[in-house]
Amino acid sequence: MTPEQYAANIARALDVQDQSVRLQAAMAAGTHPHPDLLETLVRRCGVEPDFFVRETLAWALTRLPADDVLPRVQRELASKNIQARTQALHVLSKVGDERAWPWITPEFLHDADDDLARTAWRAAAALAPQSQHGSLADELVEEFGRGDAGTQMALSVALLGLGDAAVPAVRSAIRSQDAAVTEHARATDLLRTRPELAFDGAVEEAKRIVALGGPGA
Repeated sequence: MTPEQYAANIARALDVQDQSVRLQAAMAAGTHPHPDLLETLVRRCGVEPDFFVRETLAWALTRLPADDVLPRVQRELASKNIQARTQALHVLSKVGDERAWPWITPEFLHDADDDLARTAWRAAAALAPQSQHGSLADELVEEFGRGDAGTQMALSVALLGLGDAAVPAVRSAIRSQDAAVTEHARATDLLRTRPELAFDGAVEEAKRIVALGGPGA
């Protein structure tokens, strides 16, 4: 079988209705990576409805040379398709190449779509050089208090991943006059100092502290 035939077979399998067939095709693409698969894998990421298939597609892309993957995935960041943009950010975080760090712009970090923003937070925390951790934390704390528990936990995890460089920004947010921001910031700080806490437990403890001591408690 020629590389062209192999890539064509994978492309056809990724386009069938049966999720199990698509998953097997994505696994095959990662197990036997070939540059001819790059375009197919990137395009499928933007339209694939199944979470597990999307994860496998992302993994398959990490099996290809980063020098090929990065410029092609960068193009997806400008797509009008929100899933394509989100998956591009996800793939960049999986590839883990700091050359992609400048592409994680504030527009992504503050995007109105929670799923895209969460993905951007994870990608930024994974890709930011050490020297940029403090400035990234300053951007991320602007999102304190946003969204549901899952969104808030994702933000806290991203900030915790930045280590001590995030502490000043988080501590500053604790003094906010917005109770939701204060509680989220306090919960994040509690998770840093008491990692045995689950996120829900940290939030409840933060609410108790704020209620007893005021917004900046």
